[in-house]
Amino acid sequence: MGLSIPYDPYSGSLKFKSTDKETSDYSNNELRKFLAFMRSNESILDKRFDLYRLEKDLDAGMYFDSSIPQGFGVGSSGAIVAAIYDHYALDPIPADGNLKSPQLKRLKKTLGDMEAYFHGKSSGLDPLICYLKLPILIKSKDSMGTVGLPSQGVGKGAIFLLNTGMTGKTEPLVSHFMERCKEEGFRNMLKKEFKKYNDAAIEAFLNKDVTPLLDNVKELSKVLLAHFKPMIPSVFHKLWKEGIDSNAYYLKLCGSGGGGFILGFTADYDKASEILKDYDLNRIHTF
Repeated sequence: MGLSIPYDPYSGSLKFKSTDKETSDYSNNELRKFLAFMRSNESILDKRFDLYRLEKDLDAGMYFDSSIPQGFGVGSSGAIVAAIYDHYALDPIPADGNLKSPQLKRLKKTLGDMEAYFHGKSSGLDPLICYLKLPILIKSKDSMGTVGLPSQGVGKGAIFLLNTGMTGKTEPLVSHFMERCKEEGFRNMLKKEFKKYNDAAIEAFLNKDVTPLLDNVKELSKVLLAHFKPMIPSVFHKLWKEGIDSNAYYLKLCGSGGGGFILGFTADYDKASEILKDYDLNRIHTF
């Protein structure tokens, strides 16, 4: 299962006028490379885009204005893909919270084909969330839908983001993961351990069951430290283990890892933030 949630503090949009010419020129040039990719892959995308109009807008100076940090696991490339789809798809699937699973799958596939430009391979989930601006629950390969989130609580517990201060590179980490998936032992671990704790944690979160949420996140954090160390910056290995051993907090990869943000869970945010006082934390959910 997978649960992906929009993060409102960051956003991005296509614009034409900028006071920062260097930044807008850089963005414009990067969008031109993306246009070239789309043109070379029109058969994959079924010629569903007005690429002529996109080129004209780029000639007029269009760029992507964004507050989203790149390489931090919070959907910078997904936001670009969503914006391009929203503005230039000829027959777009509407950004509707009532979309059925087959429509969501088709939209996710198209957006994933587009985002492959940035990462080599993409599930399409990040741009799907950016486009719909709604939480998405993926129950299996063939079942997904929008979902309501539990309301914010008033307790001590929290989910937070920890800023590593480092930029992660998605494509090599995705490639590393895909290579590991060729190993039978790694595949068995994903099926028997990772899936078990991941799915149970998502169900507990949606049901507002704090104790099983933290119990399963702890086990998931152990699995990540044991089997996903290349995705965790080495300077955070000790911090990661200390959280598990002390039960003060549990850490989880956000995005492909390698830097950017790390997702944290704790039963006592004040205690965890004191232990992690040397790091930039941002509480995103209270329970």
